[in-house]
Amino acid sequence: MKNLLISLIVSAGLMSAAHAGDVDAGKAKSATCAACHGADGNSLAPTFPKIAGQGERYLVKQIKDIRDGARQVPEMTAFVAGLSDEDIADISAYFAAQVPTGGGANEALVEKGKRIYMAGVEEKGIPACLACHGPAGGGVEAAGFPRLAGQHDAYTKAQLNKFSMSQRTNDGDTRVMRSIAERMHATEIEAVSSYIQGLR
Repeated sequence: MKNLLISLIVSAGLMSAAHAGDVDAGKAKSATCAACHGADGNSLAPTFPKIAGQGERYLVKQIKDIRDGARQVPEMTAFVAGLSDEDIADISAYFAAQVPTGGGANEALVEKGKRIYMAGVEEKGIPACLACHGPAGGGVEAAGFPRLAGQHDAYTKAQLNKFSMSQRTNDGDTRVMRSIAERMHATEIEAVSSYIQGLR
């Protein structure tokens, strides 16, 4: 687990800085995003992620990865194909500036989900989620680690499953999320995803 945490720190230091975008310009450019993510980035559909309040650096990376083929999201491909780096920076700045809404956790899963999020699963080499995403799930903008708090549990669960099966591979050469998710049992993924939805 110690080696994994060292890799996380090193990979954070190697991430390139994102171009600061223009919030007002981003609002105008974000009109097509609203159908799935909501006008303010608070998606009502559990399969589409909430992106309001998400770190600008993280959003820039994800949109560029989808545009450039490093992350496969067929639903978004047509919408991002024609975006310039400046467009992406502006859209990311707009959504990063919005206020995220919260969610609720399944009470039956809270204890297990909290234990995984706060302490990991030592015997399986799974580090605590808070190491990169913060105790309240706010993420670490400077390192490009995403905000998780309030995210739809269905979306989080889907992403963890994609990482575990290497269907999503844009977590870098250190395979940070893949190496964590592939050690997680389906019940652990379900519990921690529910707990994350309830974080505020």
